[in-house]
Amino acid sequence: MAQLSEQDAPEDSATAPRRILPAKVTAKVNLLNRMSIQSKLILMLVLCTILAAAVVGGIAYQTGRNSLRVAAVNRLTEIMDSQKRTLSAEVTDLRSALITYTYGTMTQSALRDFTAAFDQLSNAPVTPQMDKAIADYYQFFAKETEKSSGTRLDIAALLPTSNAERYLQANYTAKLPSNDLAIAMNDEKDGSAWSAANATYQDFFREIVTRFAFEDALILDGRGNVVYSAYKNTDLGTNILTGPYSSSKLRDAYQEAMSSNKADRVVFTDFEFYEPANMAPTAWMVAPIPPTGKAEGVLALQFPITKINKVLTFDKKWAEVGMGETGETILAGSDFLMRSDSRLFLEDPDKYRQKVIDAGTPPDIPDIAIRQGGTTLVQPVNPEVHREAQKGYSGTLITKDYLGEETIQAYEPTGKIADLHWSLVAKIDTKEAFAREATFTRIVVLATTGIIFLVCLLAVILAQVFLRPIRRLEAGVQRVAAGDYQVDVPVETRDEIGELTGMFNEMSRSLAVKEDLVKQQRNEIRRLLNSLMPEAIADKIRNGEEITAREHSNVSVIYAEIGGLDRLRAHLNADESLNISNELIRQFNAAADEYGIERVHLVRNGYLGGCGLTIPRLDNIRRTVDFALECERIIERFNGEASLNLTLRAGVDAGAVSSGLIGSPSPVFDMWGTAVNLAHRLKDGMPAPGIYVTARVYDALSETTSFASAGTLSVDGAQESVWRVTEPS
Repeated sequence: MAQLSEQDAPEDSATAPRRILPAKVTAKVNLLNRMSIQSKLILMLVLCTILAAAVVGGIAYQTGRNSLRVAAVNRLTEIMDSQKRTLSAEVTDLRSALITYTYGTMTQSALRDFTAAFDQLSNAPVTPQMDKAIADYYQFFAKETEKSSGTRLDIAALLPTSNAERYLQANYTAKLPSNDLAIAMNDEKDGSAWSAANATYQDFFREIVTRFAFEDALILDGRGNVVYSAYKNTDLGTNILTGPYSSSKLRDAYQEAMSSNKADRVVFTDFEFYEPANMAPTAWMVAPIPPTGKAEGVLALQFPITKINKVLTFDKKWAEVGMGETGETILAGSDFLMRSDSRLFLEDPDKYRQKVIDAGTPPDIPDIAIRQGGTTLVQPVNPEVHREAQKGYSGTLITKDYLGEETIQAYEPTGKIADLHWSLVAKIDTKEAFAREATFTRIVVLATTGIIFLVCLLAVILAQVFLRPIRRLEAGVQRVAAGDYQVDVPVETRDEIGELTGMFNEMSRSLAVKEDLVKQQRNEIRRLLNSLMPEAIADKIRNGEEITAREHSNVSVIYAEIGGLDRLRAHLNADESLNISNELIRQFNAAADEYGIERVHLVRNGYLGGCGLTIPRLDNIRRTVDFALECERIIERFNGEASLNLTLRAGVDAGAVSSGLIGSPSPVFDMWGTAVNLAHRLKDGMPAPGIYVTARVYDALSETTSFASAGTLSVDGAQESVWRVTEPS
C-alpha cells in the first residue's frame, strides 16, 4: 500500500488555515444577510432606477445648464450692443446738430458780432461797485462749489483781469447767480454792443441748449476769448489759452478745431471736473466756425452727462428692459473711472456707499459722489474687465464688480463713438443671472426624485403582493412569540409557503394546549402560596426573589381562635365540618383584605395576622382592632344563620416583630417576636371569649374605642395590663 507523504496528507479541519475576508466585505455580507426579501427587492429596483435616472438627469442637467448660461450671457451681450448703438446714435445726432449750426449764417454772424462787441469792451468803464459785485459773486460761487463738490477754489486765481471780462461778468455773471435766469435774459440794457448782440442771438442759442439739453454753449474767437456764453458762467470773457481755465480739456479741443482743415470736423473731449460748472463732470463738443476754410472761431457745446446717463440707465427702467434687480451698464474711461451713474447710487445712495466701502473703495469716494449727485469721474470700476475693453477686446467674464458682488460682465470698447477711449460693460449678479439655472436644477432634481419615489412605491406594492403570505406567517409568529397561541393563518397557496403555513398552524395549536396546562399549574401554585403566606411574599417567591428574615418596627398583631368548633365537629361528618371551617376562614380572609390585614398562617382553629408587615401603615392598630370586631360580627351572623354557638377569642398587640421563611425544603412563612407572643398569651390566658388588647393598643385607641379592664397577665415575671374591647369604634 502506498504511503501518503506529509505534503499529500489531508489537513485536519481544526488546524487547516482559513480564508479570512476583509472586515468591510464581511460587514457588507452580514448586512445583506440581515435584510428582508422585501428590502432586497425594493433595493434592487431602486438602485436600477437611481442609476438610470442619474445618467439621464445628468445629461439633461448639463445640457440645460449650458444652454441657460449661454442664453444669459447672450442676453447681456445683446443689451450691451443695444446700448452701444443707442449711445452712438445719440452722439451722432448731437454731432450732426453741431455741424448744422456751424454751417448756418446765424452762428457765423454771431461770432463776428460778439467778437467785435467784445473788442469794444476793452475800454468800457468798470466802476468799483462793479468790481465789488464780482468779488462778492466769486465768494458765493466758491462756497457753492465747495458745498457741491468738496473742492475749495482759489478765488484770486479765478477773478477776471481784462477790462472786457470784468465788464461782462459784472453786468451778467454777478447779477444772475441762477442758471435759469441767465439763460432767460436777453439784454442787460447797458447800451453796449455786446448786450445788443446778446439780444439778437440769445434766443437762437437758448433754443440749441434747451432742445438738446446741453449744459452750456460757448463761442470762442480766433484768439481764444470766450466772447459768448448762453448761461453766462464764470468762463464768460476769459481766454481759454491764457486765462484761469487754460488747463481744461476745452483748450486742447479748441486748438484742434482751429487747426483742422477737415470739413465737418467735431472734436469731442472726455469728461473732467470743470470749475465754472461748480466742478461738475463736463465734456465738450467743439466745431470750427466756419466749418470749411480757415476757422475764425469755434462753437463749443458743453456735452450733457444727463443724455449719457439716460441711455446707460435705461431712463431708470432697468427691469423693463431685462436687467432684473441687479443688472446695469457702465461707461468707463482709460482712468478706470465711471463716465455714467451707478444704478445702486440712483436707487439707494446710502446702500451704495456701504457696499462700495465694503468692497474696498475708500470712504471719501462715495462721499464725493453723494455730494456731487453722481458717480461720473468718481467711482472706480473693476480694471480687469475694462482693461481688456480698452485694448479693443470684447467678451464676457465672471468676476467681482465695484460693489464686491460676483457678476457676469460683458465688455467691449466704444470704438468710434466720439473718438474716445471708453469701454462699455453690461453686468448682472450671477445669483440673478443663473436664477433660471437654479430653477431648472430644482426641476431636474424634483423630477428625478419623483421618478425614484414612484419606482419605490411600485416596488413596495409589488413586494407586498409577492410577500403577503410570508407577512401573514410572520405576523402569526409574532403573535405566538407574544404569547397568543390561538393563531390560525389562512393557507391560500399550494406552494412551499402554503405547506410551511400549515405546519405553523399545527405548531400553534399544540402550543395552545401546552399553554393552558401551564396556566393551570401556575394558578394552582399561586393559590397554594397565597394560602400559606401574605400575597406580597408569595409574589416575590414566584418572581424568584430571595426571601430573607426582616425586622419590622411597627406592626400590630392579632391572634384569633374560634371557640366551639371542636364540639361541633364531634356531631358532624367530615364534609360538613370542613365546609363550616372553610366558610368562616373565607369570610375572615375577605374582612382581612378590606382592613389591610395580612394573614400569616392558620393555626388549627386560630388565625394569625398582622397589619403593617409588608405594607407600612400609620393606622395599623386601628385597622387590626376593627378587623377583630368584624370577625366577631361574622361569628355572630354565622351563629344566627346556622343556629350555632361559636365564639371568638382574640389577642391584639403592637410592636416590633420579625418575619421570614421557616423550614426546608418546604418553607413556611411565619412571624415571631414579643408582640406575637403577647397576642398569643392574651388569646389563651383570658377565661371568657372576647377581644383583648395590651396597654400599647389601649393607649393608641382609648379616645375612640371603649375598653374594659380585664385584669393583668403575668409575662416573664412582670404584670401586663389587659383590656377588653367592649364596643366598636
